[in-house]
Amino acid sequence: MISFKILKKSRKSLARIGILKTPHGKVITPALVPVATQATIKALNSQEVEKTKTQILIVNTFHLHLNPGEKVIQKAGGIHHFMGWKKPIMSDSGGFQVFSFGFGKALGVGKILKYFPEKKEEANKGVKIDIKILNEGVVFKSPKDGKEIFLGPRESIKIQEAIGSDIIFTFDECTHPLVDLKYAKIALKRTHYWAKICLKTKKSDQALFGIIQGSRFKRLREESAKFINSLEFDGFGIGGDLGYSKKMMHKIIEWCIPHLDPKKPRHLLGIGALEDIREIVKRGIDLFDSTIPTHYARRGIAFGSFGKIDLTKRKFLGDHKKLDPKCFCFVCQNFSRSYLCHLFRAKEISAFSLLTFHNLYFFNTFLENIRREIQKNQI
Repeated sequence: MISFKILKKSRKSLARIGILKTPHGKVITPALVPVATQATIKALNSQEVEKTKTQILIVNTFHLHLNPGEKVIQKAGGIHHFMGWKKPIMSDSGGFQVFSFGFGKALGVGKILKYFPEKKEEANKGVKIDIKILNEGVVFKSPKDGKEIFLGPRESIKIQEAIGSDIIFTFDECTHPLVDLKYAKIALKRTHYWAKICLKTKKSDQALFGIIQGSRFKRLREESAKFINSLEFDGFGIGGDLGYSKKMMHKIIEWCIPHLDPKKPRHLLGIGALEDIREIVKRGIDLFDSTIPTHYARRGIAFGSFGKIDLTKRKFLGDHKKLDPKCFCFVCQNFSRSYLCHLFRAKEISAFSLLTFHNLYFFNTFLENIRREIQKNQI
């Protein structure tokens, strides 16, 4: 199980510093949760990830079920032994794949909308998706061989129990930002039904977080927050699509937070752009998972005190400054922008490792600074 204690509440906002204790160590919040989908941070080993000041990781139930299978992980002694990571681990339930392989894929949209179709309210109608969403669960087509895979709340919990993560999530239907009110109500009812099944199914002492849905609809978000809060969950996840804009995402968080037990941790699922972090922390978020520092690194995008730069561009071959003179990670202490640019342009694998390390280190340092600001009531 876990315990969560608030160490400091800001007098300026809803930001707070907490300590989350798990069977595999503690996490000081607010904290970034890097995404280790296949039980790895791509381009780094677990010991290298630890040196980036990362406190906790999240793995993906759906993908680990496909490969190598939860039985392999269980026989290895659980996910921590399997991947050589001694610190806390979360596991995503597979609910995000309901979105990404379903309407997200069919409509070409993310969790926050980037464009505005003329008839948003009709976005669901006539759209064919590659999955079947049933009251009992979801039928997927395996991306490996096309075979049908069924995943429901019972299956998700049993897989997560076999994986052995410290914190697991309920199986939910993650809606898309073009969803209409009628469908959002159906999806929410299904998510709440699955949440109760997840609670009844769980036999382990792992912490279980309930997920709040409701898309961009205030009444549904408030209803979901109240319902999930009424059940015996150890923490909360705010999931699903987050509207048409960052401003709407902020509103959605504001609708949910007042209805959640303040003594329990709050996790925002799948959001973590650098410009988002301060705003979501101010609104009371304790944890958030994001692929941005790692995904962008593999494409040559570096984050730093300068903002962000694209090291694949030729102009950086002539830039012999350290990557970020204000950063103390080993990459910035030893390598220039010129060298890193060369590695990317030469398609050297080490480019991915070095920039992934730096981006994670920078993001975690950014969170350290935010915690200092909360301590001083500056945020």
